[in-house]
Formats: sequence, structure tokens, C-alpha cells
Amino acid sequence: MADNKWGKRIIYQIYPRSFKDSNGDGIGDLNGIADKLDYLKDLGVDAIWLSPVYRSPMRDFGYDISDYYDIDPIFGSLSDFDNLIKKTHSRDMKVLMDFVPNHTSSEHPWFIESSSSKNNPKRDWYIWKSPKKEGIVPNNWLSQFGGPAWELDKKTGEYYLHTFDVSQPDLNWRNPQVVEEILNVMRYWIKRGVDGFRVDVAYYLFKDPFFRDEPHNPVFAEHHTHYDSLLHIYTIALPETLNMLKKLNAIVNEFDDKFMICEIYTFLHEIINLYRIVDHQSFAPFNFSFISLPWNATVQKEFIDEFDELVGHNYFPTYVLGNHDQPRVATKLGEGSARTAALLQLTLRGIPFIYYGEELGMKNVEIPEEEAKDPMAVNMKGFNLGRDPERTPMQWDGSRFGGFSNTEPWLPLEKEFQERNVASEVKDKKSFLNLYKSVINLRKTRKSLAGGRLIPLDFKNPNVLGFLRQEADEETFILANFSEEEQEVELPEGKWKTILSTKMDVENRKENSLLRLRPAEGIILCN
Repeated sequence: MADNKWGKRIIYQIYPRSFKDSNGDGIGDLNGIADKLDYLKDLGVDAIWLSPVYRSPMRDFGYDISDYYDIDPIFGSLSDFDNLIKKTHSRDMKVLMDFVPNHTSSEHPWFIESSSSKNNPKRDWYIWKSPKKEGIVPNNWLSQFGGPAWELDKKTGEYYLHTFDVSQPDLNWRNPQVVEEILNVMRYWIKRGVDGFRVDVAYYLFKDPFFRDEPHNPVFAEHHTHYDSLLHIYTIALPETLNMLKKLNAIVNEFDDKFMICEIYTFLHEIINLYRIVDHQSFAPFNFSFISLPWNATVQKEFIDEFDELVGHNYFPTYVLGNHDQPRVATKLGEGSARTAALLQLTLRGIPFIYYGEELGMKNVEIPEEEAKDPMAVNMKGFNLGRDPERTPMQWDGSRFGGFSNTEPWLPLEKEFQERNVASEVKDKKSFLNLYKSVINLRKTRKSLAGGRLIPLDFKNPNVLGFLRQEADEETFILANFSEEEQEVELPEGKWKTILSTKMDVENRKENSLLRLRPAEGIILCN
């Protein structure tokens, strides 16, 4: 059985630009986060994960780092960061940093040196390649942000690789000096008090050393982006990546009670493979299946049952409803089903990740293409790929700028922010926020939800998902109706009572053997 410290923790993702502005520039910052730690503690959060706050030109909003050892002035200073860590730790909460090892900014001193001449000692810190004889790109590799993954440097006459924006050159992970420097960056922040990392695009670190062309995707359709026209077998998930993740995790394990989570979009068996290769309780890969699989009880049950069994009790499953790259769950599923998804996420075994504002039922904000800030939207117009809609400011109250700032925010607020905000939802007993608080409280006070095993149940009803959580002599029973119609369920033997409904209007109701679930309702029962 694994040490349960991280397996019991609830992790809350903060997109710092959009959480709380403390200095009136319309952009969230570290001191704003520090001001709201009591809110997070009250919610029941155990750790916060900060999207990147390193020094950056902000072409990709911090995922283009120009100094791994400093904080960008937009967010504050190193002393502000130290203060945030101190204040978070004083509330018995942890701090995870976003970590971006695949690429830097083209304004990073390493790249400035690397691009200065072919003979520079840092030339091999990035991936450079001569043009083909006809003077064209070295191969057919593509950028996720549109166009070829190669950019010609006119000064040296060679191309550099950029898997993402042209301003984000890829580091060369086959160079031991690069590896050593990145490991030192990790040690630096942990020694500063950070409790671990979320590793960005972890599967992209290694590229094919022979630079072979990638094969065409046989199921490519016109409405897909150009990037999807190829099968990325030479640029993603190379075998060397797995061992490198083990090496990164070894740094985390040099210190006590630290954690590393990797951003990897992949199949179930590949996720399980990662657990086994890294083989430590201080590590987990993200499981994005709640996001990617259809909202269907049969499909989700099949995945959850298999996932939980394969992960086993030596490791911790992870469950995610949304993040800074994905549409908000309340937009995707509607309010009723988003509540039920939250109930499932917080009662399943393992580590739930809450994206800021999910606990309010925040929705995507429509942003016209001509007003887009996200480079993905700017570079690839017409594909509706912008990530700005899910990155809008946190809604604290009903005042002019939602309590986020005293000036116009960097992205617009939701139209309904005056109804959907922390101040109004605290007062509404049936609100999203109070649902989150109630389920989290049950998770922390019922040992079966905190660390019990998961026992799948089958109700012979394709619209209902249910399972038991069991620890010693305590059982908690969870039921979820995935449909928009009422469903009947026959309960297992026992004296069951409903202790919570996603409708927030049922408490300690004794149940008969036949239970009616309302449309999109989730409930928690105990006996």
C-alpha cells in the first residue's frame, strides 16, 4: 500500500494572470494569490499548482521562459514568491510550480548564445539542422501552433526546431549539459520551498535522432488542423522520454514529501506503463479521460473500473475535469452534469485536480477571433482553437470587475459574473461552491473516501454509474445519473441513507430498496 500523503491531497490549479490582481494593472499576480489563500483553505484545498510565473516575454503567457531562475515582474518578485510559499505552508498547504523543460523563449540567453554562431558552446543546447540541398526545411515536422516546426536563422543559415510557437525553440535533451542544467533548476526551486512540479508537455522531450519524415495520417480530415495531417511517431513519446521522466522524478525524491505530475495525453495502457517505469509514489501522469471520453455512464464506468484496477494500490489515479488548455466543464456538459462530474471526481480514489473557477461553475467566455490573445488562436485562425475562453478572470464578487481587479482585466469577465461569483455563492446553500465544500468535507471526514478502495457496481442501467468506497468497516456509496431523465436504481442490501445530492436539497434521507435519481443528479449514500 502506498504512502497516502499525496493520494489524499486535493490540488487546485491557478492560472496566475487570472486569479487576483493586487496592483491594479488588470493582470493577476503572486500577492493576489497570497490574499486569497484563506479562501482556498476554506474550500478544502491541500495544494496549489501555479501555471508558469518565470520571467518571460509572454508570447505564450509564460510557457516561453527567458529565465528559469527568476519571477516575471508582471507577477511580482522573488521575495513575493518566497512570501507566497511561506504563507501557503503556514496554512498547511503545498505549492507546485509549472515546469517547462521542452523549450525556452527565443529571448533566453541560452538561445541568444546558441544562435550567435555555429561554433558557440551553446549551439548544441538547441536542435539545429542544415537546410536540404534545395534550401528547404530539413524534414516535414510540423508545429502545434501552425506551419512547419522549423524556422530559418538567416545569420547562421540553419534551421532551429520549434514544436510550438516560433518564439519557443526546443531544447536538445540529448545534450547532457542541458539535462544537468534543467535538473539544477528543479533543485533550485525545491530548495526555495516548492513542493514539486507539473511537467509541461512531458512526452515531447526527445526527437528522432535521424530526423526522419513523419508518415501521413490516413484518417486526416479537412476540418482538422494541419498538425493532425501527420502521425507524430518521431517527435512524441520516444522511448528515451520514459527514462528521462524517471531521472526528473529522482530529483523530486532527493527531498522529503515532494511530488511530480506530468502532462501527457495518451492511452490508458501507456499511462499505466508510466507509473510502472517511474515506479514511485511521488509521481503520477495526468489522466485526461474525464475530458476526452464521451459523457456516457457506460463508457466512463468501463474506463474508471479498468483504470483503478490497473493503477492498483501502489499508485494514485488522477482525475481532471478541465485546465487552461481545455473548455470549462460547465460549458461542455451543462450545469447539472458538471455538478455530477465534480461529485465523481472528488469521491473517486486518487488525486483530484480542480481548475480555478470550476468550484463556481464558471463557463467559457466567447472571445472574438480578432480580440484573441492566445498565440494558438492568432496563428491558426478559423479553427476555433483559442484557449482564452477558459482563462478568464476569477469571479470574486459582483462589483464592476468581479473583484478580480479595480481596472479593466486582461481578458473579459463572464457576462453572468454578477450571479456566479464567490460572494454570492457563499450565501446560496445550493450553489456550486457549497456543493464543492460539502463533498470535499465528506472526502476529508469519511475514511472510506479519503483512502478506501474502490468497488465497482453494475446496475444494469446504461445511464447510471455507481461504486462503493470501502475502508475497514465504513462504506460510502456513490451514484450518478448521466442522463437528462429520471432513472430508477435498485440499491444493494443495507440501510442506506442519502447524505448529499448534487441538487443540494437532500440530507440524511432514508432510502427504500428502489431509488429514483433525478435528471443529471449525483448522490452520496452511507449506511
